[in-house]
Amino acid sequence: MPVTTQQLIQWKQQGRAIVALTAWDYAIAQILDAAGVDLILVGDSMAVMLGYKTTLPITLEEMLHHAKAVCRGVQRALVVVDLPFLTYQESIQQAIQSAGRVLKETGAQAVKLEGGYPAMVETVTRLVQAGIPVMGHVGLTPQSIHQLGLRKQGKTQETAERIFNEAIALEQAGVFSLVLEHIPADLAMQITQKISIPTIGIGAGSHCDGQVLVTSDVLGLSERQPPFAKVYTNLRATITQAVQDYSAEVRDRQFPK
Repeated sequence: MPVTTQQLIQWKQQGRAIVALTAWDYAIAQILDAAGVDLILVGDSMAVMLGYKTTLPITLEEMLHHAKAVCRGVQRALVVVDLPFLTYQESIQQAIQSAGRVLKETGAQAVKLEGGYPAMVETVTRLVQAGIPVMGHVGLTPQSIHQLGLRKQGKTQETAERIFNEAIALEQAGVFSLVLEHIPADLAMQITQKISIPTIGIGAGSHCDGQVLVTSDVLGLSERQPPFAKVYTNLRATITQAVQDYSAEVRDRQFPK
């Protein structure tokens, strides 16, 4: 049976860990889904896979294109799509239109928005009221790279309290889950214990209700991995060797025989 937002909440209550990874195309999505991943995020981190230096340049049209391909490869996992930078911050109406397009055109079940400041909480409230499931995201928010950099957030009492309060406000606004990125493990644990919706950690310690990583980091495809990622295999080296072997056989006229 397909995974639902309500099922994620039930899994938190049952203490069942949630497995999440990112996908950017049909083939990877199909593999992740068949392998049993619970949640597939079409993240704007895909921008790096498209050659951008940050997540900021990627457009809604690019996200829609890739999300459609991902959804065609998924039968069971819950698919969540990031709304890219400046496709939801301008106004509530803009956010509703962008999120609505994601659900109508791709087949995804939810969207993810960054930030828990008051205006964003109001936007989330309106999206949820409109019937659009929303995943929240606090801590390190990559769309704010020019303000925050890529440093761990919540290290001081003041910033930790702000992130904690943002998490509470987003739960009250109706998000079904909350990404906690690159914050201290004790802060992530406090948030996880306080709220009734599942937390999905990325660089936030082991006390979250689930974990997400960028799939290209897990597979060793990225040129550089963040400090909290774990490389489970080195496909970059495997692919390089395969291409070199193929090239050598073609040049030596060993392929095809």
